[in-house]
Amino acid sequence: VQLQASGGGLVQAGGSLNLSCAASGIIFSIDNMGWYRQAPGKQRELVATIGSGGSTNYADSVKGRFTIFRDNAKPAVYLQMNSLKPEDTAVYYCNALLRTRGAPQVLQNSWGQGTQVTVSS
Repeated sequence: VQLQASGGGLVQAGGSLNLSCAASGIIFSIDNMGWYRQAPGKQRELVATIGSGGSTNYADSVKGRFTIFRDNAKPAVYLQMNSLKPEDTAVYYCNALLRTRGAPQVLQNSWGQGTQVTVSS
């Protein structure tokens, strides 16, 4: 199973970016999907998660500015980021809790490769 993230880049403060993350492989089901980020010198932190039924959870720092959604048919998870701030600068990682067809009883924690988001002031 692979998670392929894309959509990062350089944007001015106040701008917007959209991140995408597509899952591929022999997947039986996907539970939670989400986005995390890691800024230089800091620990990886949760940005937003979305359950299989669509329930969402956001870090306080991004509430009202970021929106997470998913397409279960693809499957993929997206992060729409508006009103970006310099403090949003980080490498963004997508994450999925999933089960493969080969081992449907095992819940695996999978990570994408990360995509850089840089917000200039």
